[in-house]
Amino acid sequence: MKRYIRSYEEAKPLFVERARERRNPMDHVVPEEALQILDQLDTLEYEAWANAWMAAAAPHEERARQAEERGDTTAARESYMHAYGFHRVARYPCMNSPAKRDAYRKSQEMFMKAGLYMDPPVERVEMPFKGRAGEGSASIGLLRRPRSEHKLPIVVAWGGIDSFKEERRIEPFLAKGFAGLTIDMPGVADAPLAGSEDAERMWDAVLDWIAAQPYLDARKVVLWGGSTGGYWAAKAAHTHRDRVAAVLEQGGAIHYAFQADWIERAQDGEYPFELAETLACAFGGSGFDYWVERAPKLSLLDQGILDQPCAPMLCINGIHDSTFPIADQYLLLEHGSPKSIRVYNAGHMGHEPRTMGDMLAWVETIVPSPGGGQGLG
Repeated sequence: MKRYIRSYEEAKPLFVERARERRNPMDHVVPEEALQILDQLDTLEYEAWANAWMAAAAPHEERARQAEERGDTTAARESYMHAYGFHRVARYPCMNSPAKRDAYRKSQEMFMKAGLYMDPPVERVEMPFKGRAGEGSASIGLLRRPRSEHKLPIVVAWGGIDSFKEERRIEPFLAKGFAGLTIDMPGVADAPLAGSEDAERMWDAVLDWIAAQPYLDARKVVLWGGSTGGYWAAKAAHTHRDRVAAVLEQGGAIHYAFQADWIERAQDGEYPFELAETLACAFGGSGFDYWVERAPKLSLLDQGILDQPCAPMLCINGIHDSTFPIADQYLLLEHGSPKSIRVYNAGHMGHEPRTMGDMLAWVETIVPSPGGGQGLG
């Protein structure tokens, strides 16, 4: 198989575009500062990359502390979010070096400090997980819930190999009165277990915890997985179909993305870092060769999942996705229960101005919005 390793000179324009447009992972940095860092860098080497972005975070953290001292919570939240944003880029795409691990923990600290000033605020929760030897004992989530006298419907959201619970933007659901719980998919950040052929076990813990909360309506649970997280959304829609009301599967890998020909092709697609290596990290290993060997075992088609019944599911992606093939979305339609689909003239995950509104409107056909929510802050 032909091996392609992207140089910094090739990756830089991708990051410049994302910084200017404030897209993943640059959505909370100051674009002008990010462009300066990108001009100063000349390598994607893990430690050099992390240290450059962490240094840029420090002034924003200090501004946040000063704002707190004078009682300006709006300015404090904004500056803490900038500090979080720079630390997030520092650890991107995953914690595969000491500096990147430090950067992630610091990004969490900054996000939680910003979260104190959000409306509704961010609450860290631990959901007991009964794992196997060597696995963790809890799935960690970030909960936000509007004030209400009634049980709330809830959206449970997670990202993929590089977008963790701190990065999931659930404000549109909060504004409609949904509670929001963001988690990490298996194999990343604080997840209690690595990605594997049966790591959907983690959703038992999440759904059990929801059912035990007096302020949440366990009959109205919406799952939303993006990118590689869409893989777990599609799987949970089948394996946990009796426990969820609706599922948003956005840009996930299903079958074709795990085949050698696509892995080879995707190396120089829109993903700016090392895609195969980052995927390997989330599924219990490391390196390109590991992923090529490991990936086919994850196929939901070959596992027999796709021909099972599933919960109501909306499949979303862009027809030009070069990270995971659009053919995987069409494959979902060819098997099992009937599904809804919306594709866009876009790249990975189908990001367009109307995408979020389309997803929310579809959810509301199944789980009506309680209305009167907050979540704009």
